[in-house]
Amino acid sequence: MKRELLTAEQLVNLSTGLPDWDVASNGLERTFEFGDFVEAFSFMSAVALHAERLDHHPEWSNVYGTVRVRLTTHDLGGISGLDITMAELIQGLANA
Repeated sequence: MKRELLTAEQLVNLSTGLPDWDVASNGLERTFEFGDFVEAFSFMSAVALHAERLDHHPEWSNVYGTVRVRLTTHDLGGISGLDITMAELIQGLANA
């Protein structure tokens, strides 16, 4: 988990490791759909614990069963290895 910006080549290769995430505006974005608000909020609570541990917090919004997530390393102005780590953790929690 490096706090260095990804290279252009690494960004292109993201589609292999994180196919459901989009690279947009110097960030990684993904929308998750859950059956209801409780499932969505439970997911967000689980993500929040990891985010706090890593001291890397997502930009996100929630409407009923939909959670939109955006990851970026603000102090570096783009996508870093830390965002990849968070995306992988979030992906795992969504699939659990």
